[in-house]
Amino acid sequence: MWLVTILLLVLILSIIILVHEFGHFIWAKKCGVYIYEFSLGMGPVLFTHKGRDGINYNIRAFPIGGFVSMAGEVYEDDEKIKKERFMCNKPWLQRLMILIAGVVNNFILAIVLLFFIALIGGSTTTKPIVGTILENSAIAKSGIEVGDQILAINGIKSSSWDKLQIALYRKNPKDSFEFVVKKKDGSEKTYQVIPEKVKDENGIETNKFGFGIDTTKYHGIIASLKYAFLKFESIVDSMILTITSLFTGKISLNALSGPVGMYEVVDSSMGLGLSQFLYIIAFLSINVGFINILPFPAFDGGRVLFMIIEKIKGSPMNAKIENAFHTVGFLLLMILMIYITCQDILKLF
Repeated sequence: MWLVTILLLVLILSIIILVHEFGHFIWAKKCGVYIYEFSLGMGPVLFTHKGRDGINYNIRAFPIGGFVSMAGEVYEDDEKIKKERFMCNKPWLQRLMILIAGVVNNFILAIVLLFFIALIGGSTTTKPIVGTILENSAIAKSGIEVGDQILAINGIKSSSWDKLQIALYRKNPKDSFEFVVKKKDGSEKTYQVIPEKVKDENGIETNKFGFGIDTTKYHGIIASLKYAFLKFESIVDSMILTITSLFTGKISLNALSGPVGMYEVVDSSMGLGLSQFLYIIAFLSINVGFINILPFPAFDGGRVLFMIIEKIKGSPMNAKIENAFHTVGFLLLMILMIYITCQDILKLF
């Protein structure tokens, strides 16, 4: 069973990476940039094919990434290539499109998949409307009722269920959580909720509130389109809150998951059907796109940041300085990935 899960995870990551790198590839090709290779995976080459366009299409040993190797990504680096075919010599807007194309592709893939999920099985509202309440739970004791829409938790606006879950997960120095809700009559009311303290399977103490989401189903093309875009926005909002909470210390690094954590997600979703499988791809595709657009060295967003600085100052950045930033950023990312993976493994025991 574990082998099937690993293969599914590899398949999911391969699809997401292929879509991302294809975005860079197709725009670089469209803009006339010289491309050395298009590779899926990292490490030694297992399979290679030289296309009629002169590009090497490779499959590498480790399915943990992929890349498009282009001439002059930062500066002119090959005397055999015509100057006009270096990426660094292309117009500013073309370079920007090449850099963000991978992220755009990831987001498009996610929206398309979310649309088909809703079309196949129906969609639910993304609004944090209380659908069920457990008897004698913290929510029941507070006075919150079924049908109430949660507007904010501890001052954090909860425009969706995804964002609400992050707001509940954030560190809270007080015993109670402040819920601002919109009642059925349109009025707003504030409640103090004292959650029950329970331990999860890893022995970590968590808060139990005792309420569930509104699962009313909506069908049709219009409802599915609406759901796809609102769910996309909802997931991105929750990721923004997660990142800001990490920097402010409201969420610890231990909450992040790496490859082992992704394996557990895929494993727990086995047998839940096509919709769940498609949702995992959509969610991880948004995740990859969101992380890549962050203005951090080694990410696409880091390169875009240097382009914005270039535009502001009116001249290109020093190539050596930019390369040094990306190298340091990459090393820091590897250290973070090793730390997260070790934490994931420790959670298994």
